[in-house]
Amino acid sequence: MLWDIFWIFLKLGCTSFGGPIAHIGFFRSEFVQKQRWLSERDYFDLVALCQFLPGPASSQVGMALGLLRAGYAGAFVAWLGFTLPSALVMIALGVGFNAYPELLGKEIGHGLKIIALAIIAHAVFAMAKTFCNTASKIAITLLSLAFLQLTLMQHSGAGYWQILAISIGALSGMLLVPKAESDATTAAESQHQPVPWLNAKAGIGWGLVFLVLLIGLPIVANLLNLPVAHLVDDLFRAGSLVFGGGHAVLPQLQAEFVEPGLLSADSFVAGYGAVQAMPGPLFSFAGYLGASISEHSGMLSNGWGLGIVAICAIFAPAFLLLAAVLPFWLKFRNNGLIQRAMAGIGASVVGILLSTLYHPVWTSTIYSPLDFGLALTAFALLQFGKISPLVLVLIAVSISLTVRLLF
Repeated sequence: MLWDIFWIFLKLGCTSFGGPIAHIGFFRSEFVQKQRWLSERDYFDLVALCQFLPGPASSQVGMALGLLRAGYAGAFVAWLGFTLPSALVMIALGVGFNAYPELLGKEIGHGLKIIALAIIAHAVFAMAKTFCNTASKIAITLLSLAFLQLTLMQHSGAGYWQILAISIGALSGMLLVPKAESDATTAAESQHQPVPWLNAKAGIGWGLVFLVLLIGLPIVANLLNLPVAHLVDDLFRAGSLVFGGGHAVLPQLQAEFVEPGLLSADSFVAGYGAVQAMPGPLFSFAGYLGASISEHSGMLSNGWGLGIVAICAIFAPAFLLLAAVLPFWLKFRNNGLIQRAMAGIGASVVGILLSTLYHPVWTSTIYSPLDFGLALTAFALLQFGKISPLVLVLIAVSISLTVRLLF
């Protein structure tokens, strides 16, 4: 059973390009239509729950599928299979660029940054069609965007401003979103069967573990004053406090790694551009960060070891939160007030992504009309030409290498 789960998710981890929205589609095709592990209704309830929770939504959906199928071991092997391919590649890139920084080059780095901007814009556009499809939701998105733009003067605590924006979105959803816009589809009968290990006692236990780590890791990091402890604390908080998945975590990670000088802005955004070409979760970017700063920051000299630590730290909250909340989800999923709050959160997340798209991505990438033209062309290829992110990244790297060789 566990091997079957691992193998299915490993195949998806090698082939699921396109980011969280695409991953959810791949999972639906595999586990609802092909494997028939659960009904359409149950699947979309899981998706709604994981969109509501902070952390990487598509990875949490995968963990939930493994958890419902084979318990906590099932959740682990599902995550491992889906994450392993992109994590290995991103750690390898971090190690390589750290040892041979000239491999990155200004041209390659800038080309990847332009592609990253286009891919994030494409993701925001796709999410907007889903979460901003009514006047009330558009208003919540604009409110969130305006709030975050007004806080750009704050040079730290990006994750906390996002939490406040999410809270405002939830409250606005309760007040502004009509019931008809948020009602879940109830026509389909649920096939969900009670799962012994998903009970209130277990949920409370996992929730306490999460709270102890969220509160205790900063204390331990400050007491020990070890760089590795600070890294684990930074990434655990990033995974705990960021809504909207891989794209929305960008400002938080930038605040923790670029602003203190652990990593240059060019290396940071270039690595983020590279992870867009990977299948599987965007949170694998943490492996690149850990491996990239291993020598520079005086941490572990083994970039692979620190990359693995970083991956585990940023994904741990996703499992803990899911295991804590899932036992209670079926009981409350059809509550009208919860549904309206979730609609507001979805619209607010789009505002967060729009803010991220402007800063730091746009402000650190578009320096000339040529840059803008290339980004617009890449966006058009993604949106209308249905070109995969991998192809775009390979094209950008090839052109950049050609420019370096010729000029």
